[in-house]
Amino acid sequence: MAKEYKFPEGFWWGSATSAVQIEGAANEDGKGMNVWDYWYKKEPNRFFDGVGPQVTSDFYHRYKDDIKLMKELGHNSFRFSISWSRLIPGGVGEVNKKAVEFYNNVIDELIKNDIEPFVTLFHFDMPIEMQNIGGFENKKVVEYFAEYAKTCFELFGDRVKRWITFNEPIVPVLNGYLYNLHYPDIVDFKRAVQFAYGTALASARAIEEFKKLQIKGAKIGIVLNLKPVYSRSNHPADLKAAEIADLFHNRSFLDPSIRGEYPKELVELLKSYNHLPEYSDSELELIKNNTVEYIGVNYYRPFRVKAKENMPNPYGVFTPDWFYDEYIMPGRRMNPYRGWEIYEKGIYDILINLRDNYGNIECFISENGIGVEGEERFIKDGIIQDDYRIEFIKEHLKWLHKAIEEGCNVKGYHLWTFMDNWSFLNAYKNRYGLVSVDLETQKRTVKKSGYWFKQVAQNNGFVD
Repeated sequence: MAKEYKFPEGFWWGSATSAVQIEGAANEDGKGMNVWDYWYKKEPNRFFDGVGPQVTSDFYHRYKDDIKLMKELGHNSFRFSISWSRLIPGGVGEVNKKAVEFYNNVIDELIKNDIEPFVTLFHFDMPIEMQNIGGFENKKVVEYFAEYAKTCFELFGDRVKRWITFNEPIVPVLNGYLYNLHYPDIVDFKRAVQFAYGTALASARAIEEFKKLQIKGAKIGIVLNLKPVYSRSNHPADLKAAEIADLFHNRSFLDPSIRGEYPKELVELLKSYNHLPEYSDSELELIKNNTVEYIGVNYYRPFRVKAKENMPNPYGVFTPDWFYDEYIMPGRRMNPYRGWEIYEKGIYDILINLRDNYGNIECFISENGIGVEGEERFIKDGIIQDDYRIEFIKEHLKWLHKAIEEGCNVKGYHLWTFMDNWSFLNAYKNRYGLVSVDLETQKRTVKKSGYWFKQVAQNNGFVD
């Protein structure tokens, strides 16, 4: 029998993206260079099909039409990021008037279309000058970031009521300092830990500046990519592996962001390997006193682990994988294009954890989506028939609905993403949008999922 899935009144239906991934105009109107611009210039071969962040989906010039289309597709909210290197070229000093004008226009256009702007301050796009002096390893950069955050609050805080300090702060740590996937492409656990700690500190400093301004009706949070960790079995060694994986991949940012302190087990573990960052008591106090008011959850896949099969190389690079192996569960469902498992219940497990262990903090699904390669194969009558995307969203929404029924404090669902956008290193290999983008002509075409999503948003739910 068909079941109706109705969501709470005022539920946020929308999507998320970031500056580097849609704006384009990388060298226009006084924008400074960020790590992606620099790396692409230096090593274009590292990027899929040699496509860099120069033009992407050209939102910089097409935002009006794009926002109009968002409205048509049922959006009542939209998360985007401000580019630090566009607003303050070089990361410190003069504010770029052209950038202020652009972001003001985007915010005003969203509000005009009854779409609530959610603004992320940092989405993987460190100004190259800041990275050159160590990025968040350097406490000076932490202060420059706080200054940049304050500038954003002052410029746009009269209209933006939903702020986010960082998107997926663990990603630059793992990908930039351990796993060769992001610039600065360093492999050094000690520096990775220092960068992670500096990021948590920068987030707390931004929150401190935000609180000083007392912006009426505004809230500040953080967006974390949480991966529920499942152990292969109930064997103590497997359970221990899962506990450590959870400490590294989830709790390293979840605990300081919400509870204001690091998990003791993580501190002990780092200490025993002589990998604690340089910190002071006053900094820990700052983190303690400046926690988030809400949290965005990016959920794509679960993380399955088991006890190590082999001892790590004692002379090799220290990484979190010293303590667990990834477990390939027989029979798991996969998105073959991304190499990721599809497991809808994970979204529910994350939310129950937030409810039971993190004070049922206000939260929303800030990203969830599926990237598929070669979507043009599915064009029929000029429209991409992406039933797989509809299915993916629908099955996740069912578990999200169950979590809400069971008392989880969830306010919305944002899909990754509105229109096909440029992915870090992967460029346009996998497409995630409700709307397809022709890179030659920049023409936008709504996919089948876009029309479906519109119905869901308008009905505040669906029947299945």
